[in-house]
Amino acid sequence: MKIDLQVHSTYSDGYYSPSKLAGLLHRYGIEVASLTDHNTVAGQAEFKKACMRYGIKAVPGLELYASYKQRSFNLLWYNYDTSSPELKKMLESTHARRQRFVKKVNIRLRNLGLHFNLGRFIQEHPGYLPTNHLADAIWAVPANRKVIKKALQLDIVREDDIVRYCFYPKDGLRLHDARIGLARILQMRKQIGGQLIICHPALNNKMHGNLVEILMAAGVDGFELLSPHHSYNDTMRLMSLAERTGAIVSGGTDFHRPGAKAGKLRYAWDWFTVKSDGLFGINRIINNKKKLG
Repeated sequence: MKIDLQVHSTYSDGYYSPSKLAGLLHRYGIEVASLTDHNTVAGQAEFKKACMRYGIKAVPGLELYASYKQRSFNLLWYNYDTSSPELKKMLESTHARRQRFVKKVNIRLRNLGLHFNLGRFIQEHPGYLPTNHLADAIWAVPANRKVIKKALQLDIVREDDIVRYCFYPKDGLRLHDARIGLARILQMRKQIGGQLIICHPALNNKMHGNLVEILMAAGVDGFELLSPHHSYNDTMRLMSLAERTGAIVSGGTDFHRPGAKAGKLRYAWDWFTVKSDGLFGINRIINNKKKLG
């Protein structure tokens, strides 16, 4: 069975609405899917309704910026109570912190000669402010393009170049994610259920220092095994860990946007497919079995 338990919409850092995403998933034969927008559940109702129209089983999902013992990582949360006011309050607190971080960085951007309408951007993105869409808003201003090209000494500028220059400079204030402590997440999971899965653990060297094992010992249920961010060796190492620990393992494309129209591999599913066969414990997620306590 084809599944995709990590896709993103315009409610966070994706480029398709939840409804359009559901149609795309249907086109590629996906039978079970989860919308895992960053620190927001705002798109869940629309996604569920659209998936029902296409005969896709929608699993409630969420991707959280998290931290534990001075280590940062992302967590996927499935099958939580989407109506929980406590969850909504926790997520909204990250939105407020993220806005403060962005406003501080915007002062540095103005000093660099980069200007855009941040107030309007916040109105258009009422949830967690996404870095890539911030970069898009900055690049959309022609005067900013000239400044960035001159500073980077590049004629062709990629999104990664804009993000690094604007938000992650070698020197100066960087844009921080509004992370939630793992202890708080685990406590809330006792109230609203679900499964906690470490998101693409091999990305950005997150497997260093046995972080996966440490997080599972703390109470996380498993990790993403099949991901386009993982190499073959990463996947084999994680598979061995799953066999030893009995962890739930999942998979997803981490789809945000299509590639160039001229490309033959425009969509993630053109080259990366996740099948539920052989994924240990995946039915706990697919069958919406909530873990309370």
